[in-house]
Amino acid sequence: MTTQPIPLHCRPLRVLAPLVFVALVPVAASVLAQAPRLVPADHGAQILDPHTGLAWSRCVEGMHWNGKTCTGQPARVSHAQALALAAARKDADGFAWRLPRVTELQRLLHRSGPPPGLDPVLFPAAPAESHWAMTASIDTNMSPINQYNYANIQRGRTDEHTTQLAFLHGWTVNPASGEARGDVLKRTELPVRLVWSLQN
Repeated sequence: MTTQPIPLHCRPLRVLAPLVFVALVPVAASVLAQAPRLVPADHGAQILDPHTGLAWSRCVEGMHWNGKTCTGQPARVSHAQALALAAARKDADGFAWRLPRVTELQRLLHRSGPPPGLDPVLFPAAPAESHWAMTASIDTNMSPINQYNYANIQRGRTDEHTTQLAFLHGWTVNPASGEARGDVLKRTELPVRLVWSLQN
């Protein structure tokens, strides 16, 4: 018994499937590459980072989103007051607002410039001075970081004097340069931009 060849139009589609997949992969990659890293929420008062699952307050504390920009005067507060502001805002609207980590604040900076810093469209009327952060657990590959002071605080694990200094000092990030410092007295009055996790 001789078998007849199967006509091309009757052959199974699985033969063509790998070709279709290969053709779609570059398209998907290019679409992902074009996706914005930070996007405004529908109401505009928060900025979302889909890659980290974080929602940022578009305005620093003390200022308010009016639908077009941030208005009012930024609150400049001590580290303890910054923590209290986060707790009060959490109680007020139910979102788990907190002080951001050093690396989270650094991620907000667009480095393509000019000049580098916060995107003025996403974060209008942002104060230029350093902002409070909540942790010294930072990635030293992120730059720039005040290495001398960071080393001082790390040595606090074995040296009583620097432990006391670490208790008195907090971490800040400069929104223009991205520099993180761990030697800022916690009583210093600085702006604060709060964040909460969409995954909570």
